[in-house]
Amino acid sequence: MDPLCDRDVPILVTGAGGFIGGHLVRRLRQDGHRTIRAVDCKPLDEWFQRDLAADNRVLDLRDPTACRTACDGMQVVFQLAADMGGMGFIETHKAACMLSVLINTHMLLAARAASVQRYFYASSACVYAADKQDRAAVTALRESDAYPAMPEDGYGWEKLFSERMCRHFREDFGLATRIGRFHNVYGPHGTWRGGREKAPAGLCRKVLEAVHDRTGEIEIWGDGGQTRSFLYIDDCLEGMLRLTCSDVVEPLNIGSDELVTIDGLGDVVEAIAGTRLRRRYRLDAPRGVMGRNSDNTLIRQRLGWSPGIALRTGMEPTFRWIEQQFVAARQRTVLQPAVTARPRPSSPAASRTP
Repeated sequence: MDPLCDRDVPILVTGAGGFIGGHLVRRLRQDGHRTIRAVDCKPLDEWFQRDLAADNRVLDLRDPTACRTACDGMQVVFQLAADMGGMGFIETHKAACMLSVLINTHMLLAARAASVQRYFYASSACVYAADKQDRAAVTALRESDAYPAMPEDGYGWEKLFSERMCRHFREDFGLATRIGRFHNVYGPHGTWRGGREKAPAGLCRKVLEAVHDRTGEIEIWGDGGQTRSFLYIDDCLEGMLRLTCSDVVEPLNIGSDELVTIDGLGDVVEAIAGTRLRRRYRLDAPRGVMGRNSDNTLIRQRLGWSPGIALRTGMEPTFRWIEQQFVAARQRTVLQPAVTARPRPSSPAASRTP
């Protein structure tokens, strides 16, 4: 039975203050779900999106007590919480990424104790072996390519380990787990600066900076020939919900199969911005694997559906949203009043009132 057919079924979304989690809460609300608990470790005013009708809670899910509080009374869990970011973050914060295993371990235990009906785990294409992604003209990755295991160091190992935990909780304890391997999700209402942004958002910001600062140039990490597929958020949500409602117990790719180079992604962003810029290639920067694409054969076979939103279609609203954030941030900087420093007393005696 589809656990999401009942619009009153209690649903927990972890990582709800983040990019995908915020969009998921919005989608569930649009679909008519009335009982949604949204959890994130960030203060509420730092959430990307916040539905005031949801039960919004600030909880650190590395703490098992917080996981039990989050799962109490819930029947469907979407486990999206993790410490992660783009390539610039995960290549330099491997320990932090690995520690996310605490979140999923405690969440699985709490979900089992709460008799949760369905548990969705957000995994990643980073579970795939690096030697299958060492060419730009990459063969699209099938789900079976995760083994023999040699995932991306740090983040990829955590994701693969957590996948196995989900499998064994299903086999040993009867917890109905579902696993989706996301491939480079992008869209509006996400990180676009600060070091955790992914390539689509990062390139949007760089193009906007070049246009507004009139530098005529953007920096590209790597030689621009690396290939990727990028999944628009609406396709991500649709795939996640379809998989959660299905009887598919093995991991499934949830990714676009539209392969593009990083230079090609830059072309798309420049076309939307109406500009052409010089490119300066930084070969010593983090750039990840040479090629990664999603083989969608299995998801089509099992769900009768696969992602279909074209990159150009998804990048348009993504760029426009980041442009609004960029302009607003620049205006705040310009309008910020100057702070006049008060002279400091040279000694305690100088500050005494006679």
